[in-house]
Amino acid sequence: MRVLGLMSGTSADGIDAVLVRFSGRPERPRWQVLRSLSIPYPAGLRDQLLAVGQGQGLPAAALLDLAEAVTEAQAEAARACDPQGQAELVGCHGQTLWHRPPQGSQRGASWQLLQGPLLADLLATPVVFDFRAQDLALGGQGAPLVPAADGALVPAIGGWRALLNLGGIANLTLLPPSSGPERQAPIQGWDCGPANSLLDLAVSQFSGGSLHFDANGAWASQGQINEALVQQWLREPYLQQPPPKSTGRELFGAADLERRLQALGQAAQGRGATLLPADALASLTAFTAAAVAQDLERGPMPLELLVAGGGARNHRLMGELRRRCRGLAVRPLAELGIGDSEREALAFALLAWWHRLGHPGSLPSVTGARQAAVLGVCATPQAGLRRAAG
Repeated sequence: MRVLGLMSGTSADGIDAVLVRFSGRPERPRWQVLRSLSIPYPAGLRDQLLAVGQGQGLPAAALLDLAEAVTEAQAEAARACDPQGQAELVGCHGQTLWHRPPQGSQRGASWQLLQGPLLADLLATPVVFDFRAQDLALGGQGAPLVPAADGALVPAIGGWRALLNLGGIANLTLLPPSSGPERQAPIQGWDCGPANSLLDLAVSQFSGGSLHFDANGAWASQGQINEALVQQWLREPYLQQPPPKSTGRELFGAADLERRLQALGQAAQGRGATLLPADALASLTAFTAAAVAQDLERGPMPLELLVAGGGARNHRLMGELRRRCRGLAVRPLAELGIGDSEREALAFALLAWWHRLGHPGSLPSVTGARQAAVLGVCATPQAGLRRAAG
């Protein structure tokens, strides 16, 4: 079956799309990426999404307009990736605006902005969306959802294998070995902390809005790390919390960045200096890598760390990972044939296929839900519609 996967992550920089063919057993499918691409959100739309994601209020009418704009952007990405309309099913994550994990007696909730039925009609193709809701209803975190797909798509090796996605948030998957006493161990996965969320906001602030990310980590490479502050930040409650856990911009966003920049500025003043943007970016980059390394030390030690997401192209960040994850081979997931921007879109294509088959897509070992569940809601276009062209 040909399925189109659409993903826009916490960075809200654009949409990743993959067209993939699945066949065989759902728990270990044969798969082939037929086409993939990434398209940026229009600048104005991205700014709106980031503002709302940081808590800026909007009238109800404006939120409706924003949902429609996001849906139309998803449809544009789908058509660009699949111009001939080969997809028989679409899996679309939507754009996360706010994520509230369960805490104590409070239920978890998560808001992925998308008009699923509209997208189905625009594409004249069934669309599976709202993937987190069922896991949340069962007491789970609702995220991360990609580890289940990792377990199905990435082969096991002789020891534990770790996959790291460096999007807005850094999240880990740990796959058990192919043999030995731990081969039946459950897949593990959780959100470590910030990846590009703080870095991108800092770059935009330091550049006066002319830049949105630190290309190749070049700016951070000119700076010095405040290691004392990095080690202090690692003791913060979320970073000490054991899995299951998930997070987003509600914790690692603009307010959090200002707090960290203030601490870096005070430390610089204590040395009789002013805070240089390069030093701030170097410290924030090191913080991301250090949070990942700290989490890896708590679980079964993997043989290697496969890295995907936009942060995999940040040379300074990759260098920090290699320096801090001692004894661990760190390499791009792309070496296994899954591109930096393909992994999550591929995962939501698989989750949509699983929905069609009635196959569970969640892992209680990752989310903490009471049981596994089929994820997503399917919107079906009106009968007789043909896929929209153009």
